[in-house]
Amino acid sequence: MRRPVVLLTGFEPFGGESVNPAQALLTELGGERVAKHRIEPLCLPVNFQRAGSLLCDAIDALQPSIVLCLGQAGGRSRLSFERVAINLIDARIGDDVGDQPVDVPAIDDAPTAYFSNLPLKRMRSTCEAVGIPAELSLSAGSYVCNAVFFHLMHHLRHPDHHACRGGFVHLPWLPEQALRYPHAASMTIELMAKGIGLAIETALLHKVDNAQPGGTEH
Repeated sequence: MRRPVVLLTGFEPFGGESVNPAQALLTELGGERVAKHRIEPLCLPVNFQRAGSLLCDAIDALQPSIVLCLGQAGGRSRLSFERVAINLIDARIGDDVGDQPVDVPAIDDAPTAYFSNLPLKRMRSTCEAVGIPAELSLSAGSYVCNAVFFHLMHHLRHPDHHACRGGFVHLPWLPEQALRYPHAASMTIELMAKGIGLAIETALLHKVDNAQPGGTEH
């Protein structure tokens, strides 16, 4: 039986950073209750071989209603609700054990891409309505974040998980991270936590998205 649980995942610090906003949000939101659902946190390693399998194991064990994965995207200025995961790894840097795959699939013999099945436009609008910068994104990159997103949506194809919905949100740097990068955007942990909490609530309350424009010209 599906449980009133939301699985919220983040990542350990990577790329020379000592913190990761995605990991910090697990501490902020883990154990909270949103729309009668308990938020269960899971911190994933920045590791191509392990992260996807750990996520899938947690989904099998918890049988959550929703899975929302979080990742750091330094340089972005808004909460980025990712629309599509692609079956491609093209790593600019190595993962936590130095693996750096180039132009290989995240999962062999899997489809080219998957779309999130969360109401992303509603989630964005909910954040913007209370002054939290948010956007839709058509690129989750080609690093571990995208690989985990792809594993998530591929795993949810299994009949045991058809009632579960999933997606990915990229986060800006924290202010203490952005200090090292001139003119870089950042967002406080408090504002991110409020936005992600509202996004989760919106996803739990709505299965159908708004029919409103959300595309870009570039």
